[in-house]
Amino acid sequence: MYPRVSDIINDFLGTDILLPVQTFGFFVAVAFMVAYFVLKWELSRMESLGYFPTRKQKVKVGGPIKLQEVLISLLVWALVGYKLGLMFEDYGSFARNPQAALLSTDGSALWAILFGAVGGGFRFYEYQKRKNTKAKTEEVTRGIRDELGAVLTIAFVAGILGAKIFHNLEYWDDFIANPIEALFSFSGLTFYGGLICAGLGIAWYIHKQGYEVLPFADAVAPALMLSYGVGRIGCQLAGDGDWGIPNPAPKPDWLSWLPDWMWAFDYPGNVIGAGEPIPGCTGEFCTHLVPPVFPTPFYEVLMSLLIFAILWSLRKRLKYWGQMFATFLFFNGLERFLIEKIRVNSKYHIFGAEITQAEIISALLMIAGIAMFILATTRWKKTGPPPASQSG
Repeated sequence: MYPRVSDIINDFLGTDILLPVQTFGFFVAVAFMVAYFVLKWELSRMESLGYFPTRKQKVKVGGPIKLQEVLISLLVWALVGYKLGLMFEDYGSFARNPQAALLSTDGSALWAILFGAVGGGFRFYEYQKRKNTKAKTEEVTRGIRDELGAVLTIAFVAGILGAKIFHNLEYWDDFIANPIEALFSFSGLTFYGGLICAGLGIAWYIHKQGYEVLPFADAVAPALMLSYGVGRIGCQLAGDGDWGIPNPAPKPDWLSWLPDWMWAFDYPGNVIGAGEPIPGCTGEFCTHLVPPVFPTPFYEVLMSLLIFAILWSLRKRLKYWGQMFATFLFFNGLERFLIEKIRVNSKYHIFGAEITQAEIISALLMIAGIAMFILATTRWKKTGPPPASQSG
């Protein structure tokens, strides 16, 4: 497996470099970037069709800055220097476990002073330069695309918080045993927790800005499905524990054309150190799973890309607000419900049956998707179509 991005580079190029970038985190970042560009593209199309009105807004440009802004800049840059100083002083240790270094109280006072002086000094120069100037008022045209920065910030913060909360609820015993590590570790993120909390936060923000929530949800749907698939690539490459149940059965003859790892994979060198030691292996990541398991992250990548293709092809054909997002809810729920049958997860015991948190939520999503599609269709048929058509 490839716990770090540099492991991928070294494997393909035969190099021996060490970068402080974890593979899973890298693909999460890529997933956000992919979602941003796909969403921006779709919003541009929908804005041109009149779904989201543009508006004139007066903004202040230039003028003096406050002294407290200088102080904030100094403190922020000092904090950056305090933590990055660990990398400059002991790059090897930092690169091997950047998460532990960044979350610890350790740091470098020298580099904190240097970064604070540069960052704060530049801001103080701006303060001196602009203190006798006057702000100008300009009228600018703003649209829904100008809100994407705030939307992604909300999605990241609320998504991470929701993912941690739902994960700790699912693995309550682990949380009770070590609550600090459970709360602040970057591992252990539940997708549906992130989806629900981020969705609520974004819906609140879009409504507050005066835009219709339903067409925005329709625009988000394909981007969300694609970003989910990209994120699962990180799970597969890093071997983060998000894999399937043991699969010791031989590969069926009708699947003989598939590589063996697509049927059962032992995740050698997985990032969480799960499984048994690999004979003859030395270093940090020297375990593999015995017996091998279903590579469910890989399956989810394929299913997510297929669902994205379906949603993308439908985006100009569905006429009514809410239909696209309803379709997303159904397919997303169906994909996760199916994969849960062969995926490792904590199970709840309800009325004598074993069921996972994801199975419960995915089943509810499928029901909600069907209900939402019917309601959206019947509503607009009765009241007339939305202000604009999605065709075009």
